[in-house]
Amino acid sequence: METLFRDVRYGIRSLLKRPGFTAIAVITLALGIGANTAIFSVVNAVLLRPLPYAEAEQLFVPWGSRTDLQDRTNVSYPDFVDWQAQTRTLEHVAAYNSSGALLREGDADPEPISGAAVSADLFPLLKVAPILGRPFTRADDQPNAPPVIVLGYGLWQRRFNANPNIVGKQIRLGSTSATVLGVMPEGFRFPAQATKTEFLRPLATTLGDRIQRRNSYSLRVVARLKTGATAAAAESEMRAIGALLEQQYPDEGFRLGARLISLHESVTWGSRTPLLVLLGAVGFVLLIACANVANLLLARAAARHREMAIRAALGAGRRRVVRQLLTESLSLSFLGGALGLLVAWWGVHFLLAASPLNIPRLKDVGLDTSVLAFTAIVSVLTGVIFGLAPALQASRADLQDALKEGGRNAGGSVVRNRVRALLVVVEVALSLVLLVGAGLLGKSFLLLSEVRPGFEPEHVLTTDLSLARAKYPKPEQQQAGFAEIVRRVEAIPSVEAAALIYPLPLGGDSNSGTFLIAGRPALRPEDKPTSNHRTISPDYFRALNIPLSRGRSFDGRDNQHGPPVIIVNETFARLYFAGTEPLGQHIIVEGERGDNGVPPPREIIGIVGDVRHESLDTESGPEYYVPYSQSPEAFMSLVVRSSAANPDSLAASLREVIKQMDKDQYVPAIQPMTKLVAESVARRRFNALLTGLFAVVALLLASVGIFGVLNYTVAQRTPEIGLRVALGAQTRDVLRLVLGQGVRLILFGLALGLAASFALTRVLRGMLYGVTPTDPLTFVAVSFLLASVALLACYIPARRATKVDPMVALRYE
Repeated sequence: METLFRDVRYGIRSLLKRPGFTAIAVITLALGIGANTAIFSVVNAVLLRPLPYAEAEQLFVPWGSRTDLQDRTNVSYPDFVDWQAQTRTLEHVAAYNSSGALLREGDADPEPISGAAVSADLFPLLKVAPILGRPFTRADDQPNAPPVIVLGYGLWQRRFNANPNIVGKQIRLGSTSATVLGVMPEGFRFPAQATKTEFLRPLATTLGDRIQRRNSYSLRVVARLKTGATAAAAESEMRAIGALLEQQYPDEGFRLGARLISLHESVTWGSRTPLLVLLGAVGFVLLIACANVANLLLARAAARHREMAIRAALGAGRRRVVRQLLTESLSLSFLGGALGLLVAWWGVHFLLAASPLNIPRLKDVGLDTSVLAFTAIVSVLTGVIFGLAPALQASRADLQDALKEGGRNAGGSVVRNRVRALLVVVEVALSLVLLVGAGLLGKSFLLLSEVRPGFEPEHVLTTDLSLARAKYPKPEQQQAGFAEIVRRVEAIPSVEAAALIYPLPLGGDSNSGTFLIAGRPALRPEDKPTSNHRTISPDYFRALNIPLSRGRSFDGRDNQHGPPVIIVNETFARLYFAGTEPLGQHIIVEGERGDNGVPPPREIIGIVGDVRHESLDTESGPEYYVPYSQSPEAFMSLVVRSSAANPDSLAASLREVIKQMDKDQYVPAIQPMTKLVAESVARRRFNALLTGLFAVVALLLASVGIFGVLNYTVAQRTPEIGLRVALGAQTRDVLRLVLGQGVRLILFGLALGLAASFALTRVLRGMLYGVTPTDPLTFVAVSFLLASVALLACYIPARRATKVDPMVALRYE
């Protein structure tokens, strides 16, 4: 141990004697280690850390699906109840939806709060209980039960001053009051990806008529396996229950199978591959940094060759010399790791600010003990990786050559030069892989940014509106309330059109169901056609400038007393009416109920352009629209087209008009439609930005590595170059000599990097749009860029070589 302390002290003194070398090495390592730590902190929080629930590995999500068991869909309330009643493999099953309310309490201004509407089984399912009071029960979770609420810890602290007597109190939510049953523990959040949960309320009280509609697929479900049960057995049971429900309710829309995945996987769905790709990218940056520092140490080892030879002559064995040099390498890596933590701290704040909001669990990202342990391990491995080769090379000292007078070239062994050249080749190859990946992601993002969603989002504002069921209990009252909001909004100066829709394009929600085409033969349940559908008010297409191809749009004739009508998109018409005229045909939407209890045929009165409702990178599928007056909902989105140069200035007027109509109406954020379009590609933009940033850092490090090797080579071959010049070599001959060595390294690195890129970029396939993982234009352009920058790095030492004075060089020799 005493010997180790002596090695550490000597190593630190040795590093302090060369502050320039030490600073360059530490900063290089800090960039690599800091970037890895920052990205790992995100990976750890999102992918590795268990969910904050008891026995979270037993929690699963039954994803409703068609017969192919691939499509993710939500669940209807009646199906959820049947699942709950008939399952024998699941201990608890709970359904939930996000929920918002307008808190009116005390003298403070009304405050929008966000939470979740959940079924009563959620509490035993998560094995969580309020720290005050009790959870609500199934008796509280009934459509006509008195309103109750469980507060989140943060809301209880902030708005109720942590009142220990809050249980049993009445609080005002919009136009109603609810009894506080309890307060959840600090830090409790549900769903797991939510940034905060300010309240929980019973689900059944929020559903209205959807509580009886089997074709209203609006709920998400979570389940806990019974002890001893397996996910495969539960999945098989869910499919059997779905088949039984299909037989019992053949005309109620399609029945759901169930594909059970872990709750953790469902939360991180769509984030795993991009985050692992980013972790791999920063891993490459760290390897390039290690190669650079290893080259620095090799150069330093050459300068210390006589020192190592003297140590060997005095009796130091190879193991002793290697240990001393590895101690110095580890000291460098620990200094780099310490500085890297500062880089990581800044990097985490940058990631949180730049990350798209749809990455789950970002609130949990931070430099915790797991991240610190990761940094320590990376620092040790880094020290060994970049320090081992120089240490082994330095320990092979040739005593006679090193100790004889004039042994200046002892440090320039062929083996050491080959190692340095190999490190440069690896740097170029890794840089090319990163640049190709960044180029593919960047080109994919640019192509996606040019995609038009099928509507014009410019000068359009939108917000969500949910009418309180206590105030608007009947569908006709809800319809009248929404109609009044639209009428008042249209009266605002500069408003060109106002309309309602559900679900909103690019809003994250969808509705789908089966239908039949009147006059065609009956189909088996699994063969029934499926389509997404939207509920809209008459001016919707005008508000978003969606082109009407044929027929007419909805108008005042299409009310609850008029004949049922429908408008389809072009894909729907092309897919289901190829070779025939869709206008005038009739569609029977399963699950709807007419006056006689039978689904009414809806006449197709128009055909509109396709809209990319799900995301910009998802092609439009078959879709139809029904008039809001014939299919009213209690939740709709308002879209408003403005002629104002700055449509954002209209937000205050919109909020004021809505409040004038109903002072208790909860109005969430009013945002421009362009923001939704931008957010739909935010994750791709984030991936392209970070990968591009890492690729640029890798390119710079590789260029520095090439420069360093050639600069060292020029210094080593100065006598030779001077002799060549003395014998008549021209400037171009010297340039060709030095550049030729650099070009060979670059070409070897490019060849290795292209081979690696062809193999590794295939993992990006799911992250690309409009471009293949082997896009030739990207490969050629990136290779040309890397070669150009690398040649520039070669040219500087080559130019220096042409300035060698032969007299000075020969005198030195």
